[in-house]
Amino acid sequence: MALEFNPMRSLIYVDCVKEDYRIKLENWLYRYHVPDSISQFGPYVSKYAFYAALPTPPEGERFGLTRMQLTEHYWMVNPMTANFQLKAFTEFFPLDVLKWQGNIPDDGDDIVDKANTTNMEGDNARAAGGDNGMPPFIFAFVPVCWEEDFKGQGRTIEDGPNYRWQFVMKYPEGVSAEEGDKWFYEEVIPKFKDMPEVNRILSSKIIKEVNGCQFHRVVEMWFEGPSAWHKCAVERAKEISKPAWAQYDQFPYLRPKFEIASLFLSDIARSDNYSQYRGYITMR
Repeated sequence: MALEFNPMRSLIYVDCVKEDYRIKLENWLYRYHVPDSISQFGPYVSKYAFYAALPTPPEGERFGLTRMQLTEHYWMVNPMTANFQLKAFTEFFPLDVLKWQGNIPDDGDDIVDKANTTNMEGDNARAAGGDNGMPPFIFAFVPVCWEEDFKGQGRTIEDGPNYRWQFVMKYPEGVSAEEGDKWFYEEVIPKFKDMPEVNRILSSKIIKEVNGCQFHRVVEMWFEGPSAWHKCAVERAKEISKPAWAQYDQFPYLRPKFEIASLFLSDIARSDNYSQYRGYITMR
């Protein structure tokens, strides 16, 4: 079966559950994962970039905070088809990576030996969590272009840097997408649109059929900085009506990590890997 041109963007949320694990994740990402990835998908991914997560704003934890980075791809074909099952090299993806990110329980063993470690096939690893009591590995495919533009059309880079709050969300078990989206469109979006501190609001639905991502949509809201975000998402968001299906008393009324996961980002990538990556070159 021939490959079909099917451009999509994907978002991977890379958390870091303990500061002791941050340098381990960074080592794996830059020493092993970037070259593994480029050698595999270089011919059919047009952009591959890492965006560093910014520090946690006050009360950010309840929004399902992701503390390491956003990994972004722009795919020219759907990589989740049978065409990609046979790979010349198996990706080096130690099971410990899922521990460092919080997708499997932490066994307390911090030692990683490449010659003596449990390796996972990468696509299986990226489908981990969510049914083992731990948060799911977030790997969301979305359209190349944003689908909905709620506020801030016409903003340019001359308008200043942006503190970007990106989050993926889903509704609780038993709540239909239609019922949940009614609250999102009629309560959440109008309230944030009316807040002068919010400069931009964009959203797209996640293309769930690609890899069965558990989340429903991705949203970005832009602010001047974390203080403006806190004023809106924590203080003024108290005015957003609690939906009948909510199991939590504070906005966003969703279960952190399982129903909402967030990243705080700047405008630019820490590493645009195709143009900037030169290997794991250590400090001397």
